[in-house]
Amino acid sequence: MSSSFLEIVELSDGRIVLRRSEEEQPLVTLTFSPEVKSFLQERYIDVAKAMFHTGLQKAGGLEENEVWLDDEDEDASSTIH
Repeated sequence: MSSSFLEIVELSDGRIVLRRSEEEQPLVTLTFSPEVKSFLQERYIDVAKAMFHTGLQKAGGLEENEVWLDDEDEDASSTIH
């Protein structure tokens, strides 16, 4: 990933995205259901920030020998605990 600044933006459709500050294309998109937004109230933005932050920390800690999921697994739905 380039060394440009990243920003978290809430789009007009309610999605929250992480993107490079000079680009419109999101790197990651979060969508909270209306039920979750209602439960979290205004804190859903803080939750999104924490999720992005944790993801970036985890990605930064990946070692070269770790394997990413194959593209064929991309469409498969799975539960992670």
